[in-house]
Amino acid sequence: MLTSIRGLTAATLAGTFALSTPALANEAESAQSDVTTVLSGEVTQADYDRAMASVDKEAASQQDSGSGFEFSGNVALVSEYRFRGVDLSGGDIAVQGGVDLAHSSGFYLGTWGSSLDEDTVGYGHTELDIYGGFGGSLSDAVSFDIGVIAYLYPNAGAGDFDYIEFYGSLGFSLGAAEATVGVAYAPDQDSLGSTDNFYVYTDLGIGIPNTPLTVTGHVGYTDGFLTFTDNSKAFDWSIGVEAAVAGPVSVGVAYVGVEGDALIDPGSVFTDDALVFTLSASI
Repeated sequence: MLTSIRGLTAATLAGTFALSTPALANEAESAQSDVTTVLSGEVTQADYDRAMASVDKEAASQQDSGSGFEFSGNVALVSEYRFRGVDLSGGDIAVQGGVDLAHSSGFYLGTWGSSLDEDTVGYGHTELDIYGGFGGSLSDAVSFDIGVIAYLYPNAGAGDFDYIEFYGSLGFSLGAAEATVGVAYAPDQDSLGSTDNFYVYTDLGIGIPNTPLTVTGHVGYTDGFLTFTDNSKAFDWSIGVEAAVAGPVSVGVAYVGVEGDALIDPGSVFTDDALVFTLSASI
């Protein structure tokens, strides 16, 4: 199941896969401007040489990246696995992790998995997601990400459980604050009861100055099969705090909730509010 993209927010991914080529183009453009200025006699040749050296350094950096591919990974231990507010680990601890392969052009592929509660969820004890897409920067403060994700349940029982979803998001940054607005759409599939599912969300993150803490917030809205309400519409939300502990390791806690109706989810097995604790690391 999807958090925003797997294991990360869409804003983080879009930042990771930001295009490097436009940066080089901007350096060259700046240098060209300096050439014009030199010819007009406004600056010295030394100024021009420094500008060209900056371009050469950026170009060398691009070449040093070799093929332009980069691997990254993430692992996490969570007190329970929540997908859009819904409990998929039966209130038990879940082990999660994923691997991503990104190219400097902005294209990426990845996979992510989580343990599930086999007794209550009905999807088996494992979820495996495979996704691919394209991300980049529209400006210094705006990024984007689009892609497709397949939710797979390799040891589920008889029946259709796997499904595909398309997603897109925009990320915005201003100082210590970041925001993401996104949408995900799963078209009609047998595994969704021959219906579709639409999801829209907003994620917020604000770093507290001079501390390792980041306050996070999330609001989402589902319209379709993946709800536990009579009218197939539900809001989910969370508010929390994350802290960088050492190197790539971080910890977090969040209060998570989602709408649910008693007739669809008796006893609020899947939709009760909860505090979720996370210990994670990325490389």
